[in-house]
Amino acid sequence: MIPFLDLKAPHVELREEINAAIARVVDSGWYILGPEVEAFEAEYAAYCEAHHCIGLANGLDALHLALRAMDVGPGDEVIVPSNTYIATWLAVSQCGATPVPVEPDERTYNIDASLIEAAITPRTKVILPVHLYGQPADMDPILAIARKHGLRVLEDGAQAHGARYKGQRIGAHGDAVTWSFYPGKNLGALGDGGAVTTNDPELADRIRVLRNYGSRVKYVNEVQGYNSRLDPLQAAVLRVKLAHLDAWNARRADVAAAYLQGLGGSGLVMPHVPEWAVPVWHLFVVRHPQRDELQQRLQEAGVHTLIHYPIPPHRQVAYSDGGFAPEAFPIASGIADEVLSLPIGPNLAMDDVARVIRAVRAAA
Repeated sequence: MIPFLDLKAPHVELREEINAAIARVVDSGWYILGPEVEAFEAEYAAYCEAHHCIGLANGLDALHLALRAMDVGPGDEVIVPSNTYIATWLAVSQCGATPVPVEPDERTYNIDASLIEAAITPRTKVILPVHLYGQPADMDPILAIARKHGLRVLEDGAQAHGARYKGQRIGAHGDAVTWSFYPGKNLGALGDGGAVTTNDPELADRIRVLRNYGSRVKYVNEVQGYNSRLDPLQAAVLRVKLAHLDAWNARRADVAAAYLQGLGGSGLVMPHVPEWAVPVWHLFVVRHPQRDELQQRLQEAGVHTLIHYPIPPHRQVAYSDGGFAPEAFPIASGIADEVLSLPIGPNLAMDDVARVIRAVRAAA
């Protein structure tokens, strides 16, 4: 069986470096925040071409705390993609605000900027685009709309570590970018982890206070905050992996290039990459009208695939009180019914890539 993603292989590749980093933290005696987290924050901010990075416990907390730092609360609305992982919506709901979905561009699967302005109301406070599957959303028109209406822009970069939009790394196009370091990400920890990058010093300061019980001085609490701090052990592992991220992303790009060449004319809808985008291929997502049957045939052929994501947020039970009609957001629903993610990762052998191509062509 060719796995969808081999989580063990990158750690085997870097075993000595990772073990040394973990030992360094264990021997330091500093296990909450401290120098290791600060070092990662500085290194990741520089990598993202941003001024500030705030390490947090996970990607959902990064979204939630960034929205809170932007004063999003009950009665507010946040524009979100209809086609995304549910965490994007959950962060808005955790603030007491309302997620307002906007359909994607069917070519890129990212939010369609041309539809955003029609969704803005007097209650809109933030536009929250997602760089889905590792491909940047089209930020220039989104930022122009935000400036026109006096709105904040918070980017969800959980799948886009290292991606570039018009030559600049994702990291500070909008007011802030949130990150997840879930183990399966392009830059993944050995557990949960997250961060926010921004060029706004006031926003960065507010998030730092919120992540630590609302306190910057021990036992002095300025606001009702949270306990959401990146663990030093995870920071140490991420520092090791960050040095290899560009090389790993290049390997993913090689796999994607092979798929694009080898699966042309196979009956699949292939990924579309705009000329201004440099994706990092967190996922390689194709579409097929008989997706479930295709996935079953590939499983029988020894190829493990996944579906990202089988149920869009507006069709989840968690949002059954949202008042969404069954026919609402047909583009997101159509995508969810047809997408299939093929195996990809920095340690996927090209011989296995060739096997996947042969299996897909035979099955499709």
